[in-house]
Amino acid sequence: MRIGVLALQGAFIEHEQMLSALGAESFEIRQSLDLEKRFDGLIIPGGESTVQGKLLRELGLFGPLKKLIEDGLPVFGTCAGLILLAKEIDGENAHFATMDIKVIRNAYGRQLGSFFTEADFGDVGKVPMTFIRAPYISEVFGKAKPLAVVYGKTVAARQDNQLVTAFHPELTNDTKIHEYFLKMCYKN
Repeated sequence: MRIGVLALQGAFIEHEQMLSALGAESFEIRQSLDLEKRFDGLIIPGGESTVQGKLLRELGLFGPLKKLIEDGLPVFGTCAGLILLAKEIDGENAHFATMDIKVIRNAYGRQLGSFFTEADFGDVGKVPMTFIRAPYISEVFGKAKPLAVVYGKTVAARQDNQLVTAFHPELTNDTKIHEYFLKMCYKN
């Protein structure tokens, strides 16, 4: 199992460490040449979605990655990654627009609005959830299905090959959500 981790900005190293702990190989995607490597899944980390979207386009990664996702490559977007995959973003233009969700950026406020909780995630059970300037999913439609709800807001969803979380599972010691994603990659 080999996972490409978008490494333009954000918490990509923590995802790589989580994958390594699970025995999965990973490599960083920083330029279009990196897409020539074989990989079974893609992680788009948290960070700043506007910056990541700009860099994806400037580096020639946007079009090829969008096509890979549309063609079925399993993808896991956390926080900013969730925003990049959403078909609709409240008050701004969408990026990849591959997932049937509408999101609200920085929905819990600025850095002071960060928090930690535990909640059920799909059929996995309770998982720790760290929210940092997090978005939430205001609408789930089409093929997308909610996986986790915190304080009445959808904070995780799945649509076919796409998995998103508004929180950062890579910032905890709990590997359940990364294991869930790796199972998606095995089934692909």
